[in-house]
Amino acid sequence: MKTIEKYALGCTDTILMIEPVAFGYNPETSVNNYFQKKNETSEIETQKQALLEFQGVVDLLRNNGVNVIVIKDNPFPHTPDSIFPNNWISFHLNNHIIFYPMFAENRRLERRMDILLEVERKLDRKFHFTDYSMFEKENIFLEGTGSIVPDRKNRIAYASISPRTDKNLFLKFCSEQNFRPVFFNAFQPVNGEQLPIFHTNVIMCVADRYAVVCLEVIPDDKERKMLQNELENSGKEIVEITIEQMNGFAGNMLQLINAKEEKLLVMSLSAYNSLTDSQIERLKNFNRLLVAPIPTIEQNGGGSVRCMIAEIF
Repeated sequence: MKTIEKYALGCTDTILMIEPVAFGYNPETSVNNYFQKKNETSEIETQKQALLEFQGVVDLLRNNGVNVIVIKDNPFPHTPDSIFPNNWISFHLNNHIIFYPMFAENRRLERRMDILLEVERKLDRKFHFTDYSMFEKENIFLEGTGSIVPDRKNRIAYASISPRTDKNLFLKFCSEQNFRPVFFNAFQPVNGEQLPIFHTNVIMCVADRYAVVCLEVIPDDKERKMLQNELENSGKEIVEITIEQMNGFAGNMLQLINAKEEKLLVMSLSAYNSLTDSQIERLKNFNRLLVAPIPTIEQNGGGSVRCMIAEIF
């Protein structure tokens, strides 16, 4: 299948993943990522377990025909969240990439040109890029496909507005990259308060013919109905998940395609275990499921399998 056909389908068989060397709980991101939970495990042990989990995901994907480009992180500077590259970079048609402005200062260090040079070398191509990272100077943030959940087939981009997802910059992205914007406000309970959910891709996953989405986190009736209508009108069957399932990272899935043009849905074991039998069967009707246990990464990093993958088109 040609690249442009895969892009129109909305999924790819080639991805970038960053191997961690010092993964751990990041206090700079925990101020508004309420999925993070600090444990008492030592930094060395946390990195050891995260690396095993990371390698398990890579092996799972490669064994199922996905082309995984792995680049090892550097120990210096310290970037505890480098395992989540989708927040600082996204790949598009015609060798176009986009750099994004990051909320946490230590996450901005993840943007490395040597990573791009290595991807160029492995794929034998040259990239040109759009750089939104300068907006960090104005405390304006938009964190890649964490903030933006794209429906490439229908040229629709979904975003939940939060401290990590600026509405005006999202609209600028959509205008410049030819997406129709759909935005809303979503909240989760934190210590008796309703606070914005930091990233859109923990709320929803948009695949070729379906969408997994937690609608109940959108308190405004009009916004909730608008999102539902947008998904249905674009031809998506909605697989609705609960807040409890969202907290198990059931919204943080990603559809891929392999070398045999077989569609795959990759998710974590916690996400899979949160689903009902009926939901699992519905998802299996669309694609084969790939399930990876990554409890250390999810607990300390507050992100799941989707966050670990930067799709390359």
